[in-house]
Amino acid sequence: MANVVVVGAQWGDEGKGKIVDWLSERADVICRFQGGHNAGHTLVIDGEVFKLNALPSGVVRGGKLSVIGNGVVLDPWHLVREIEAIRGQGVEISPETLMIAENTPLILPFHGELDRAREGQASVAKIGTTGRGIGPCYEDKVGRRVIRVADLADPATLALRVDRALVHHNALRAGLGLDAIDRDALIADLNAIAPAILEYAAPVWKVLNEQRKAGKRILFEGAQGALLDIDFGTYPYVTSSNVIAGQAATGTGVGPGAIDFVLGIVKAYTTRVGEGPFPTELDDDDGQRLGERGHEFGTVTGRKRRCGWFDAVLVRQTCATSGVNGIALTKLDVLDGFDELKICTGYELDGQHLDHLPTAADQQARVTPVYETLEGWSGSTEGARSWADLPAAAVKYVRRVEELIDCPVALLSTSPEREDTILVTDPFAD
Repeated sequence: MANVVVVGAQWGDEGKGKIVDWLSERADVICRFQGGHNAGHTLVIDGEVFKLNALPSGVVRGGKLSVIGNGVVLDPWHLVREIEAIRGQGVEISPETLMIAENTPLILPFHGELDRAREGQASVAKIGTTGRGIGPCYEDKVGRRVIRVADLADPATLALRVDRALVHHNALRAGLGLDAIDRDALIADLNAIAPAILEYAAPVWKVLNEQRKAGKRILFEGAQGALLDIDFGTYPYVTSSNVIAGQAATGTGVGPGAIDFVLGIVKAYTTRVGEGPFPTELDDDDGQRLGERGHEFGTVTGRKRRCGWFDAVLVRQTCATSGVNGIALTKLDVLDGFDELKICTGYELDGQHLDHLPTAADQQARVTPVYETLEGWSGSTEGARSWADLPAAAVKYVRRVEELIDCPVALLSTSPEREDTILVTDPFAD
């Protein structure tokens, strides 16, 4: 059976939650494979809004197995609160429906304190993090001093892991003017939260490989967007994990051969939260209109998103680095009513034409977009469920996007409602 990876192909906020929910109806297992609770997915199901940060989007689909993979960094206290909040909306969550990889790193309170202290230093350029400790936790992971889910099961191991982490962090905190961490209080807090986390712990790599052999369909759900990838994003204004599709394998413990289709989620225009380069950003009435019509505020932070025209250069680039087989184009309805629309087809830099975003930060900041202008449409695309429901100019816009990014549209989303989706290519087709 086909397995599908869903990744954001811009700077995040592309509408992955709805698409994952739409696809999860036909999946048996839904896996988060990277990121932390800095990611936000908003789902609208039968008029009810679900806001998820750490939980996989499939958790609201009864009977599906939702998995948090080892590529995720997990705040255990936040997870417990989120589970209770979603239960309060009538969703059943149990060890039969939620599984956490035993080797998942844990975000601890001092990670968030370090994150916020760094962002608060006036002498250092801000990255624009959410301050939730995601980056410092990933640092500890590669520094081999992180505490993992499995460590919660053994008090002696947990104490050793804490001691190793505090040697590093107390030295850092002294330099930042922060108090030393209370070791005994931290261990007590971890021991208190441990039972609530350990009931979901499992060897995810083993379970997923067994599910594959049994012919089950697996949906791998990414967070953020490929332009925030730690290697291929607009560094250093990026997240702290690999966001591109290849991470689905290492972030869950399946081989790359388990991936059959990569679906890139792409907004019909461009948005970004936080700092960093944004070649097509609009600081005019058109940018304001996109933000208002698109309700562009971050699910996690509430921050207003920066808005701009569709950047085909960037999406073509992310489709290549993630091996995207088809895109899901979302929020087309936000473009309704514009007299004309623009698409970025290339960049100019120091008199040279570029067909990609350069790696050097100074060059990224200096590129200027080259635009192609298309006719807008006065009709509505909101709620369209077939090509015949779309204005001719809207169809032309979609087809031009396909040409410029060198990747076909597999799905087209025309509202937050999951039913308002036009299926072109079935990602789960065997």
